[in-house]
Amino acid sequence: MKHGNSENLIKNDPAHATVPVVIVASAFGPEMIRRDGHAIWAEVAAKAGAAGFEVRRELFSDETQSQLASLYELGQRIRAAGIWPVYSTPATLFDDTGALDENAMEQTLNEAAALDARIVKFQLGGSESTGTATDSATLDRLIAGIRHSKARVVVENGQLKAGGTIDAFSALFDTLENRSHTLSMTFDTGNWQWAQQDPLEAARRLAKYVGYVHCKAVQGEGARRFAAAPATNDAHFAALLAYLPADVPRGIEFPFDQDNLAADAARYVKQLASA
Repeated sequence: MKHGNSENLIKNDPAHATVPVVIVASAFGPEMIRRDGHAIWAEVAAKAGAAGFEVRRELFSDETQSQLASLYELGQRIRAAGIWPVYSTPATLFDDTGALDENAMEQTLNEAAALDARIVKFQLGGSESTGTATDSATLDRLIAGIRHSKARVVVENGQLKAGGTIDAFSALFDTLENRSHTLSMTFDTGNWQWAQQDPLEAARRLAKYVGYVHCKAVQGEGARRFAAAPATNDAHFAALLAYLPADVPRGIEFPFDQDNLAADAARYVKQLASA
C-alpha cells in the first residue's frame, strides 16, 4: 500500500522519537466545545503538549461554523497555537447500500482543505449485510476522489455493525492492496466492542492499514457502555498498541476530568506519547 502525496506525519529526527498525540475536541466535553468553540480548546491542547487537535463537525454550534471561510479561520487559529488540525466528520464514505458517497466525499475534502487539516476522518459506512462496494469501477472513483487531498484520508470503525466489522475493513483494504492509493484507517480501540467485534483480532488483521489510532478503553456492558481512560496497567489496551503501528498519531477520545481539564490533558498526552 502506498500513501502517495500525504504530508509526512512523523518527523524523522531523533528529537521526535515519541508518538504524536492528538486531543479530540470531545475529550474536553461536547458541551464545552459547543459553548466556547473549538479554537479556545485547541490552545489548551497545545499547552498540554499535544501535536494535533481534532475538530469534530458534529460539535459545531451552528452550520455557519462549517462554511469554508469559518473553517479557514479556525485552521489558522489552530496552526497559530503551534499544532495541526485533524478534521472529523460523521459523514460516511459509503452510503447504507454500500455505494460510494461521492457527494459526501467531495464536500468533506473541501472542508478539510479549508481547515488545512493534516488528517481527515470519515466513518466507513456501508451496508450491515454486504459491507461496501469493492468493484473496480468504485475503487477507481474512490482513489481518484482522494488522490489530491493534502490531508491524509482515513476511515474509522464505528459503533454499528454497518461500518464497524473487521470483515468490512478487511474486504475493502485487501481489494485495494495492489493499487496505488492514499486511503488508510483510523483504528478506534474501543468502538469494536459496541459492534461486537474482537479488538485484538481486528488489530492482528488490520494493523498494516492503520494511519491513525483513536485511543480509549470501554467500561460497562451493552447499551450502558461508555468511553473511559485506559488505566496505566491496562494489559488489553497495551496489547492493542503493541499490534498497531508505533509511528502513527494517537488520538485521545476519552473524557477528561471536568474539574481538572488542563492537567488531565497534559497527563494523558505524556502517557500516550510513550505508551
